Amino acid sequence: MKESASPSVNRLLSPRSIAIVGASADPLAPGARVLANLDLVGFPGDVHLVSRRATEIGGRRCVPTIEDLPPGIDAAVLVVPEAAVADSVASCVKRGIGGAVVYAAGFAEVGEEGRARQDRIAAIAREGGLALNGPNCMGFTNFIERVSFSFGAVETSVLKPGVGGAAVIAQSGAMMGNIAVALGAKGVKINYTISTGNEAVNGAEDFMALALEDGKTTLIVLFMEQIRRPARFLELVGRANELGTPVLLMHPGSTGRARQAAHSHTGALAGDHAVMEAVMRHSGVVLVQTMDELFDVGMMLARWPKGAERGAAIVSNSGAVRGISLDFCEGIGLEIPAFSPATVAALRPIIPAYITVDNPLDLATAGMGQADIYGQVSRIMLTDENVGCAIMTMVPGTKQLQMAKGHSLIPVIESETRPVAFAMMGDEVPLEDDFNALVAKHQIPLFRSPDRAMRAMGHLYAHGKRRLVLKAERSPAQPRPISLPGSGTIPEYRAKACLAGLGIGVPRGELATGIEAAQTIAVRIGFPVVMKVQAASIAHKSDIGGVIAGIADAAGVASAWTTLQQRAGATKLDGILVEEMCKFQVEMIVGAKRDAEWGPMLLVGMGGIWTEALGDIRLMPADVSPTEIEAEIRLLKGARILGGLRGSPALDVAAAARVAATLGELMLGNPSLDEIEINPLVLRPVGQGAMALDALMHIHVS
Repeated sequence: MKESASPSVNRLLSPRSIAIVGASADPLAPGARVLANLDLVGFPGDVHLVSRRATEIGGRRCVPTIEDLPPGIDAAVLVVPEAAVADSVASCVKRGIGGAVVYAAGFAEVGEEGRARQDRIAAIAREGGLALNGPNCMGFTNFIERVSFSFGAVETSVLKPGVGGAAVIAQSGAMMGNIAVALGAKGVKINYTISTGNEAVNGAEDFMALALEDGKTTLIVLFMEQIRRPARFLELVGRANELGTPVLLMHPGSTGRARQAAHSHTGALAGDHAVMEAVMRHSGVVLVQTMDELFDVGMMLARWPKGAERGAAIVSNSGAVRGISLDFCEGIGLEIPAFSPATVAALRPIIPAYITVDNPLDLATAGMGQADIYGQVSRIMLTDENVGCAIMTMVPGTKQLQMAKGHSLIPVIESETRPVAFAMMGDEVPLEDDFNALVAKHQIPLFRSPDRAMRAMGHLYAHGKRRLVLKAERSPAQPRPISLPGSGTIPEYRAKACLAGLGIGVPRGELATGIEAAQTIAVRIGFPVVMKVQAASIAHKSDIGGVIAGIADAAGVASAWTTLQQRAGATKLDGILVEEMCKFQVEMIVGAKRDAEWGPMLLVGMGGIWTEALGDIRLMPADVSPTEIEAEIRLLKGARILGGLRGSPALDVAAAARVAATLGELMLGNPSLDEIEINPLVLRPVGQGAMALDALMHIHVS
């Protein structure tokens, strides 16, 4: 059963009666600014004021304490210092107040003592059933219900609610306001702006749950420095997918210094950013890296929440832009498909004979004499079955040309179900006032550089493709419980025996406990062989030179045995593994690890230098299907090698995906399995499978 927003959160966000605790007649004081914002948005309910200094403010009566308020008020904003917060929260509980906003800082963001203070107010609120927004936040504004508990500027001139609007939820108050006004200025309706701060009791997930079900909000825009309740967050993303409501997220913290900044700012304890990104990508969240992307993609998703299911048609009046587009779109993964013969035939009569009809389409000087050509070609291109979106990029030209270009695109943009972006080059060069008015009136998605238009469309394309995957019949990995081979670090020979029992290929080999046994095994396998030390305490054998390869005869086995024993030193060995030598050209790494926040994750990557120097890996949740894993493998930087280069055969990528899926099943079915890694996994030609040359497992002790 899905968890819904609690009644107290509803009372907090949509109150019929409110109290300002710490009201003030000083217009610059936070208490006065809250009251001014309530008047500005036209709050229709009862407003109660609490002030120890004043008996009335602006004609409204004040009471000296929370205890003097009438019982059962829906929500209160606590404009009090940190030292008074706990007592104020307790008083709210006693008076039956439904929810409270706490502005004060000095809690978890300042260290352990602050966290203890925060834990105290959280315990009081939870025990009393009080919803709590903050501390260390700027509050919220619910534009639908006309209530503002924010002391910041509420820009009602650009922030207007409505059906199809956005909820802007941020742990940072400043970013909340920044994002909201930027989107509002781009024509996006804004239903909520919510700053969640330290999230002592209620966090982004609670407000997101409410916004998803209000019947008016169709876009969730998040700025989060930590997702504190991962399971609940993913449940809500699933609900958003069901409703067709995009979730757009910016999550700083990919570097160590950024994570430390997040900690000092909101009390967040950031986890592994790369893991978070992988989970978001697979769950359907639109994840952006920059503020420009957040604004641009938000503007586009507000109009086209389904994204783009196929690639882009691009039109310009510059051959240079055509070349730039091809390079740029390949780099961001935005496909530029070839036009169908029918599209080429339809375009040919309206395109000058000297212009080649292909994608991207360079109109050269054609637009100077017939500015409406942009609208004509875009309508035709968007009927192409290979095209899922369009980008029109051009120089402004004269006022007459600007207006003609704008008018030619209005019917397309207003009627088209597929995303359309309009890039008017020139960066900060002013456009005509009449043209800007036309853009604002019809909410034309206008960009001032092709790069921003293409990057935004790239996100919509990725979003549209992911929606198709999420809607399709999927075969996710199923838990595979097994009898695990012990606990702690599992030596390679035992880990490989486990893998072999699951159908994963491993080299022929056996564990030897003496020189003669090693020689017998080598003869039985056939030379050349490789010998490796085996002990739970030696997880990485190469660190001590614990692997000797290319052993050609029995004398070599004896020599290798002595050398390996010397290198192991005082370490007690289980024995030495003697294996066949395997010839290979390409190696991969495949592994799985249990993340404390997001659960079991899979890793696939190119082995050797690709992993160590280039970080050529892909992460994904452990329950993805082999088909999805194969798609991720083909996104690796070195993936071209797998397809066969310079006469080499294409390799069995599907087999690698099946191996990774098996590791995912193991993680899902065996909670005590912390980590498993195959490095290297070597691929044979297509249809011939894969083989694990080394394996490492770690199982925690219950």
